[in-house]
Amino acid sequence: MADAWPPTLAAALARIEAVRPGECARTRNAIDGAVTGLSPYITHRLVSLPVQHKFVQELGWRAYFRHVWEHRADGILQSLHEGPLADAADASALPADIREGRTGVPVIDRAVRDLYATGMLHNHARMWLASDIVHVRKVHWRVGADWLYAHWLDGDLASNHLSWQWVAGTGSVIDTSYEALDRVARNATPLATAAVQGPSRMEPPLLGMPPRDVGATAVAPALVAGQEVWLVHPWSLGPLPELPADGLVLGVFVDEFHRAWPWSERCWRFVGTRMAERAAHRWHGDAAAIGAALAGARHVGCIEEPHLAPWLARWAARRKAPALCPHVATRCASVSQWWSRASRSLRTAADLLALDQATTP
Repeated sequence: MADAWPPTLAAALARIEAVRPGECARTRNAIDGAVTGLSPYITHRLVSLPVQHKFVQELGWRAYFRHVWEHRADGILQSLHEGPLADAADASALPADIREGRTGVPVIDRAVRDLYATGMLHNHARMWLASDIVHVRKVHWRVGADWLYAHWLDGDLASNHLSWQWVAGTGSVIDTSYEALDRVARNATPLATAAVQGPSRMEPPLLGMPPRDVGATAVAPALVAGQEVWLVHPWSLGPLPELPADGLVLGVFVDEFHRAWPWSERCWRFVGTRMAERAAHRWHGDAAAIGAALAGARHVGCIEEPHLAPWLARWAARRKAPALCPHVATRCASVSQWWSRASRSLRTAADLLALDQATTP
């Protein structure tokens, strides 16, 4: 099947051109609604997109989750608050019928099929899938979050894992009363399912390093010695800054990160194809080897990124990423509190656009 999300700037711009904020606001919750499909391009920063009305508020969730990550750091990988059940009550493995898309629940099986086939899911399909895994099947949210992250083109740890935490505290895919939903959530026994026999949906394998034909090579210190270097990483695939005529653009895949968070081949190719357009040279190596090589450069710069914060802070002079919303320094306990503070000085979409342009390198 044709790839619906080509990793190109042209594809991202075409989707932006097709955005109709009013239609998004009215129909985005329907499976066939006017969703934008922009999230992979925003996550990997091919584009930064502040727009107007309801769409800005939806993108605000992404910015709020980054805000929580800023204040909680790796704490987002554990339950931030107590849920209906203790963490220990939930299963620590994803059942095979879910992983193989043969639960017998059409909406769940379709979600698994679409995830493996496209690397994307409608926002409500993600919520139904997460609700079923957490509340019906009693699987710990972190198990589901890690599984989805590995296959999702929109590979943003904050957005993914905090969305799962939101689901883990509320909601279900069962059409029944709130009282019944509460009983289901607080009962540690998984509900029975009618898993179907027959062909299973094979989960694509996960890779802790880039496929060979992505073109990443071993670290080569001589390449950067004495050079002015701009680092491109998986979350900075947008426009490049002005560099000297002899400046070097270098792509990096940090081994420690990708072994901890492996990706499907589809995710690797999405990122790798676009990175090849940005950087003629791409390295894959452990952080110590990359850092030692970069120490020989005249200057190293990059876009700041929390996914790689432990290493980028030691390697390069970092620039702030393009801002989707104003930065809120004070920790906010809810998205409504955060949005109130973030939007206090903004009156129009033009204000957001000006903010984004001011922070773009």
